[in-house]
Amino acid sequence: MILDRRTLLTGLAASALVGALPGRVAAAETLNVVATTGMIGDAARAIGGDAISLSTLMGPGVDPHSYRQTRTDIVALSRADVVLWNGLYLEAQMEDFLLRLGAQKPVVPVAEALPDTELLRHADYEGRADPHIWMVPDLWQHAVGEVRDTLMAARPDAADSFASAADAYLADLAAVGDYARATLAQVPEDARVLVTAHDAFGYFGRAYGFEVMGIQGISTESEAGLQRIGALVDTLVNRRIKAVFVESSVSDRNIRALIEGAAAQGHEVVVGGELFSDAMGVPGTYEGTYVGMIDHNATVIARALGADVAPRGMTGKLSAGL
Repeated sequence: MILDRRTLLTGLAASALVGALPGRVAAAETLNVVATTGMIGDAARAIGGDAISLSTLMGPGVDPHSYRQTRTDIVALSRADVVLWNGLYLEAQMEDFLLRLGAQKPVVPVAEALPDTELLRHADYEGRADPHIWMVPDLWQHAVGEVRDTLMAARPDAADSFASAADAYLADLAAVGDYARATLAQVPEDARVLVTAHDAFGYFGRAYGFEVMGIQGISTESEAGLQRIGALVDTLVNRRIKAVFVESSVSDRNIRALIEGAAAQGHEVVVGGELFSDAMGVPGTYEGTYVGMIDHNATVIARALGADVAPRGMTGKLSAGL
């Protein structure tokens, strides 16, 4: 059961923190933090600043559902003072290792701070909740709060600084959330159908009023059968859906099959753009930040589905050519 597992994880993290109390990082020492995904790393960097040394395991284009820890990762994780991971079975291939590591140090599944009542569940993902909560800033703020609290517990001498930085970061999340809501509301209602490579946009659809269709399930480890692709082709044709979307961390093979299948029935479908689903953009770019990721997705989706939206996004920072 999810609740039982959450209780277990909370207990492990608490035990690790209590056990680490005598050896907490001393004042003015840098806290060694490892984050699994870019979205978590972005929050940790914004909150921790110069007080932490941050490593992120999964970069742009990396699929966390299938990612397995390397020897280098194991060394980094073993040396870390704090490990931040998403949880909710996102890092499926790493979960056993992370749970064992959690008996030794703070290893915190930050997305599991989301209230259980807010989680989405699917019949084909038995016993699990949808892990993609970062797709909606209003939900992701719970994970950010967990990052803040974990860093504060590990470095109480820097707690005030972490709290202030977290407040500023959460304000940025609120701003991009407002932008996404206003921008996506401009898409004509009959065009609010989002077809993507895998079902990563469930929370997005619920929050912004879109019907979401993924070729694969919540995890990219699930198989996309010919029957599923055929059914989606029929949907594209019958409902005259004109755009589908590829994802930066998932092969576009199945999306291309949809386009070709629709073309065979005389219906033209185009790629509306590339979305950031399970990974952000290239580090050092605007799209390589959480705010930039959400700005990009909202802008690309809205423009492809018929909204009159500025191509450079919320504050004109998006790359040209969207």
